[in-house]
Amino acid sequence: MKKGTLIFWLILLTLIVIGVGVSVYVNLQPGKLDSFAQCLKDKGVVYYGAFWCPHCQATNKMFGKSKRLLPYVECSTPDGQGQTQICKDKGITGYPTWVFPDGAVLTGERTLQELSTASGCSLSKDEGEPVPTDDPTSDI
Repeated sequence: MKKGTLIFWLILLTLIVIGVGVSVYVNLQPGKLDSFAQCLKDKGVVYYGAFWCPHCQATNKMFGKSKRLLPYVECSTPDGQGQTQICKDKGITGYPTWVFPDGAVLTGERTLQELSTASGCSLSKDEGEPVPTDDPTSDI
């Protein structure tokens, strides 16, 4: 193998390793709403949604990386044409639907403050309201 080709492959391999490392590091960082999402889960709040629902997608975007901690139940069948039995049994008719342990129900897109008030989970001053979704620099 020629020296130039070897150097090319070594540089390429180094860039790939650095890229993977940065990606892993970024994905391991906590989300800005981790404590809030964990509190919702700990309090027994359940978030019902459907993968195809634009309001659920907006809610997920609002939570950013912290959405992995949400007490989420997928209500749509994989083909998007039906509803799962658990959601039928719970009487879920719209998405997103938030069900609270006291029986209270919130439907549609909700703000973090509305979810905080209904759940009793406080928002830290760093969490507050989400950055508008049209802001390309937003990561929450």
